[in-house]
Amino acid sequence: MQFNGDEALRARLVQLCEEHRDLDDAISALIEARAQDQLKIARLKKRKLALKDQIHRLEIQLTPDIIA
Repeated sequence: MQFNGDEALRARLVQLCEEHRDLDDAISALIEARAQDQLKIARLKKRKLALKDQIHRLEIQLTPDIIA
């Protein structure tokens, strides 16, 4: 049953990574277009950072514990 849990975590990880890349692209496009909506850019960056934290937590969950 653990495999199914890991499978779900991996699927969520892929989804979060895709959303993170999409936000990166959106932020870059706004900056390149010299968009004046700094508040929108700041919100996107904040969301991107939150996604990065979620990705990191999932990666930790998927990393097997190694007993030294």
